[in-house]
Amino acid sequence: MTAAESKLRHDIGPSPDADPLLGSPPLKASALVGYLASFAMTIVATVVAVGIDSGVTIPNLSLVFVVPVIVAGIFFGLGASLCAALLGALAYNFFLIEPRYTLAVNDAANIWAIGLLFLVGLVVSSIAYTSRRRATEAARLRKQATLLREYSRDILTADNPATIVSITSLALAALFHVPVVVMVVAENEVVSVDSVGGVEPGEAEFEAARSALAMGAVARAGTYPSLDSRFDFWPVVGAAGRCAVIGLAFDPDGRPLSPDIVVDIVGSVLALAMSDPQHRVGREARPAR
Repeated sequence: MTAAESKLRHDIGPSPDADPLLGSPPLKASALVGYLASFAMTIVATVVAVGIDSGVTIPNLSLVFVVPVIVAGIFFGLGASLCAALLGALAYNFFLIEPRYTLAVNDAANIWAIGLLFLVGLVVSSIAYTSRRRATEAARLRKQATLLREYSRDILTADNPATIVSITSLALAALFHVPVVVMVVAENEVVSVDSVGGVEPGEAEFEAARSALAMGAVARAGTYPSLDSRFDFWPVVGAAGRCAVIGLAFDPDGRPLSPDIVVDIVGSVLALAMSDPQHRVGREARPAR
């Protein structure tokens, strides 16, 4: 195994936002942790607010309950943040608004105070969630750019067709964290298959791959003519009839919005490598594993 392949295999490991097909933590478990954290932080905020209120009068004591909303939005997402906003408004009403220890409100001004606290919580949770999402997206794009740069460099230094195909499949697995298959096609026949992620292609996948090449367009899993295929297939056409097909097995509920841009970049680099007479990716490529 080359150093490039070893590095890419390391990058394939599950990440916090990895696809469930490669064993990332279930989304429901992560959401549950966020809601429990929101509940716990609201309890702490309530204890602090009641303690302060018993010793000194502060006009804006309700702002203590905004802190859990911000923390939940940054670390656990929008759902947990909204939960903290609702719990904060209820706790403020129950423990700090007369009559205490009941959700009844006798003063109309207090109704406005509770409503304003909940509204502030909604706004803050939205801002915190948006900031977190943008930071996550920026980190993802930086990682993708780094992997694409390394992939392009590794392809240029690859010394044989088998290494080119292997590096390509490993790079795609590191980029998307889903099972990947790269098929090399010569004279309309699949002559080599390299897969990563434990999902081996079957006859339906081979037919879908041929269809993608014949149409010159992406063949999406579960759509005609790839109804039984588990992979989305992208055709890659090089010079002198050298072709390949890139397949990604996305979770139907977790398919990225626009994987085509990244896949097209990888496909363009692979096409250039296949067109290089020195490599001649074709029948001499590594057999299926």
